[in-house]
Amino acid sequence: MPTRYDLYKKRKGLLYSMKYIQKYYVYLLIIIFIILSYNLYFIYLIPHANIQYLIYLDVVIIILITMFLLIDFFKEIHLQDKKKEYLNSKEIIASQFDRYENIDIAYHDIAILQEQLNTQYQANYDLQDYIAKWCHEMKIPLSASLLMNQKNSHFQQKEDMQEQLEKMNQYLNQVLIITRIQSQLYDINMKPVSLRDCVYQSLKNNRFFFIKKHFEINVQVEDVQVYSDQTWLVYILDQIMSNAIKYAKESPCLKVWIQQQEKDIDLWIEDNGEGIQTQDLPRIFDKGYTGMNHHNGQYKSTGMGLYMVKKMISQLGHQIEVESEYQRYTKVKISFQDQRDYFYR
Repeated sequence: MPTRYDLYKKRKGLLYSMKYIQKYYVYLLIIIFIILSYNLYFIYLIPHANIQYLIYLDVVIIILITMFLLIDFFKEIHLQDKKKEYLNSKEIIASQFDRYENIDIAYHDIAILQEQLNTQYQANYDLQDYIAKWCHEMKIPLSASLLMNQKNSHFQQKEDMQEQLEKMNQYLNQVLIITRIQSQLYDINMKPVSLRDCVYQSLKNNRFFFIKKHFEINVQVEDVQVYSDQTWLVYILDQIMSNAIKYAKESPCLKVWIQQQEKDIDLWIEDNGEGIQTQDLPRIFDKGYTGMNHHNGQYKSTGMGLYMVKKMISQLGHQIEVESEYQRYTKVKISFQDQRDYFYR
């Protein structure tokens, strides 16, 4: 009396046999055709042929072909069984097979990769959210420290402490902006913004360092509006002005002006600092590139500031160009296109 397991194995073997025949039926038909062809050739076209030799040849060939097919068939069964085990796993399995015909393997790997991607995306989102909240929380004791430092009676100590606290405030603002730009869903708020307000806001953000370095500021910016994200634009200007401060020499000067073209508005920012060496100029927007100047040894650069500026400029749809002569000047031009037709149509 056959058991249920025996019936299952028999049915499984029959199913695999049918699938194997369906898969290789073309090759099986070719083999049968070849055997029939040479048998008919010997029987009808060669007179007085010894049929026993033909039968012997047929038997040998059929045995060899049968052995080959059985070995290949059992390999196929083993492969299918192993594939079922892999399909129930949580790992990438395509590399386990030299070749695979069934699309379910690819679908399996895609599902695993998608799950891993979703998990990593959620982890990155949670981390960005945590960093943003941490920065906002850090601003509270930082503001308190700035107020407490105003009561410091020691002038030099007060100034030194003020400088470090201002740097901390700038770094926190940079982290907040970077967490926004690094997100897959860009939080861009495009609207008409006053270019003059953005310039003066950036000057205000860096006022302590401008005063400390005794900068001469020359601003000739009319009250014109451009389409941009004000928060991002102020950050971009902060980075450019921060570089002007880092590369400042004696009697530093910063000039800011605009040029109105027929359809574009160009904002120019020029300083008379160290400038950029010719070999560095094409790579200043590369990620992590710090150049050869090293900020006179006073600052440690990460090479991320101008990289983030370029990334933001690209997302906002603006253009940025840098012109510099080493040890003389650096000019930065930001071009804003007239986008009124786009926003009002």
